[in-house]
Order: sequence, then C-alpha cells, then structure tokens
Amino acid sequence: MYDSLKNTSKIAQLEYEVLQTLLLHYNRAEPTERAGHLVKFSGLPGGQAYEQAFLRRAVQPVAEAFGQKPQMLVDCVKVLCGVAKDYGDSAAEIFGLPQIPLVIILWKESQFPAEANILFDDSANRYLPTEDLAVLGELGGVSADRSSEPSLLIKLAIK
Repeated sequence: MYDSLKNTSKIAQLEYEVLQTLLLHYNRAEPTERAGHLVKFSGLPGGQAYEQAFLRRAVQPVAEAFGQKPQMLVDCVKVLCGVAKDYGDSAAEIFGLPQIPLVIILWKESQFPAEANILFDDSANRYLPTEDLAVLGELGGVSADRSSEPSLLIKLAIK
C-alpha cells in the first residue's frame, strides 16, 4: 500500500503515515472494557494542555458544518456506521477505532452560534495516548495533514 501512496499527493502520504502511527499504538494496547463514562478531551491525562487546539481543530468544524442542520450530523454518522445518541440537539456515536467510541454532540445555531463537543469513553487512554486521541478526534473535523481540507464527516455534510 505504501508504494501506491508514494506516488500520490503529499497529503495522502501524510494521512497514511498518521493512520499507520495510530494503528501501531492501538495494536500495542491491552484490550479493556469500556468504562461507560464519557469525558471531555480536557478530562484525559494531559488533555488540558491541548484542549484549545483540539476544540479549534476537531470540534469547531463540526459545529460550523452541522449547526444549521443538526439532523444531518446523525445522517452523516450513520453512513459511517455510527448511531444516534440522545444528547444536545443532535448527537451520534462513531468508532474512531474499534473500542474507541467518539460521541459527537451538537447544539444547533439559534440566538447564539452553534456549539459542539466530542467526548471519549474514559477507557480511551488505555488504547491510545492523549495526543493520538486528539488526532483521532481531529479526523472528524479536519484532515490528518492539519490543513483546511475537510474530513470525510464534513465532506458528507457538504454533499
């Protein structure tokens, strides 16, 4: 697979390398039960240090893409095998990787700008370090190369 990406854009190569790193770290984890307790990114070990960047790179794009059409969040996540959840004005759970659910919550635009959040199961750090979970969450907001290229979830919303 690497040989086929070698001849493609630098973005595709970087996305492949990011995915390869995430999978390498994930593969080294010991399987564990889900905690059943959702936490904000800031609630993860070391998450407070990167929280503002995470909100800007992962959460804000979701609010901007779905704020005026909250049902579309659920529709798009279902295309990616996610399920609707009962939080905020609209919410869905999607697995960034097996055993690492991301719960995306949206409060629609009304008198105030739309808001969103991405929550993790409290067991997520047993599979990936916090910095990898930031990247996993960012895959829902912007591309892995940290450019303004939208993620698959956002691209589904645009269509």
